[in-house]
Amino acid sequence: MNNFPWLTTIVLLPISAGLVIPLFPTKGNNIVRWYTLGICLLEFLLISYVFCYQFKFSNQLIQLNEDYNWINFLNFHWRLGIDGLSIGLILLTGFITTLATLAAWPVTRNPRLFYFLMLAMYSGQIGLFASQDILLFFFMWELELIPVYLLLCIWGGKRRLYAGTKFILYTAGGSIFILMGALTMGFYGSNQLTLNLQNLCNKSYPIELEIILYLGFFIAYAVKLPIFPLHTWLPDTHGEAHYSTCMLLAGILLKMGGYGIIRINMELLPHAHLIFAPWIVLIGAIQIVYAAFTSFSQRNLKRRIAYSSISHMGFVLIGIGSMTNLGLNGAILQMISHGLIGAALFFLAGISYDRTRTLFLDQMGGTAIYMPKIFTMFSSFSMASLALPGMSGFVAEFLIFLGIVISHKYSFNFKIVITIIEAIGIILTPIYLLSMLRQVFYGYKFSKFLVFSDMDAGPREIFILICLIFPIIGIGIYPNSVLSLWNSKVNFILSKFIF
Repeated sequence: MNNFPWLTTIVLLPISAGLVIPLFPTKGNNIVRWYTLGICLLEFLLISYVFCYQFKFSNQLIQLNEDYNWINFLNFHWRLGIDGLSIGLILLTGFITTLATLAAWPVTRNPRLFYFLMLAMYSGQIGLFASQDILLFFFMWELELIPVYLLLCIWGGKRRLYAGTKFILYTAGGSIFILMGALTMGFYGSNQLTLNLQNLCNKSYPIELEIILYLGFFIAYAVKLPIFPLHTWLPDTHGEAHYSTCMLLAGILLKMGGYGIIRINMELLPHAHLIFAPWIVLIGAIQIVYAAFTSFSQRNLKRRIAYSSISHMGFVLIGIGSMTNLGLNGAILQMISHGLIGAALFFLAGISYDRTRTLFLDQMGGTAIYMPKIFTMFSSFSMASLALPGMSGFVAEFLIFLGIVISHKYSFNFKIVITIIEAIGIILTPIYLLSMLRQVFYGYKFSKFLVFSDMDAGPREIFILICLIFPIIGIGIYPNSVLSLWNSKVNFILSKFIF
């Protein structure tokens, strides 16, 4: 069994299974739903099996390597492998996609195309996290854009075409930099094109070229993460997309940017990273406060949660820029933690909209009486988002805080300024989240509009939310359960940096 191509199977299974969907009868949405859910579950079980029985925690090198020659002309290989950094995100992808498929149950318009696109996204995301070839990394990065664009333009809200166009222009524009950087790195210093990430790790470049490459890659990841000021596509996309698509966007898509910065910028371009690290920390700090203030001014529930996502991604940047074991561990944990919390909050916003038919906070109010279960869950996940101790968000932000404080790279004054800005961000988070809860659930406004006898969450919705709250509390109480996954990898990456 050791030679079995586990990773190729995991990457190709969802999209291959998706190609069968057009053969299903046009009537009877249930068959497509159950089939897609079954495929997602099978895929998640496969990922869990590989994680439990094939993956070795203590090994900091790439494991389960698979290398098949794909296109001779370009020396382009289907090259896959995983390490501590990618396995956590692959598990997150399997978990969130399975729940998002269950969340998409009410979709009745063209369900065959909808579920096929979800399965295609599933393959693209796992392919990206498992890629060990920089051109394959780019290929998977691009594969992701088409399903998101179609999911947004066909099943989105009133301004879906505007949001979809903005999404594709921003993300495709950023992706060009990955392709240019990949080819430059591949051709530099030899006539033979080298695209293997392991070989590129050992290449060295003149510092000027390294800086240009670093900036190019950073722009692409800055759009995806998203980093201020390249973030404006995100609130529009979240505001218009169906909530199951929002779960995939918040839960997995944004993490691709953070993963790219660690995998390519830190590992392959360490000298440039040393130069840019203070700027990354500074941008992260500004982003936390800016997005928190902007979130507070949003009247639309989904846009408010979208800006809160941007604010939380600022912590990832500070962790990456801190250049410490604690900070980088915290940044990766923040990506996992926010994936779970963000997906849950968008799901809750979506099911609240299904019942109230409005996303505007000033039109809501008093809904807690009619939706006590949704109110309880919304409050719980908002507490997780504002980093309540005992939940995953607290551990991640605390590690990032400590990481920047103990960093030897920065002066005392710089650390004081960053810590104060972070603290302001942490104070602002409860303000915009609790005021959101107050506007949606308290008061008497909503009772004037419409009242259903059965408005509260059903068993399917409660099941999805319980599945999401367990890992959040589990990581919060025992963070070592996940930190041990990538700790040896973090040490390996940081061993390249000498201050």
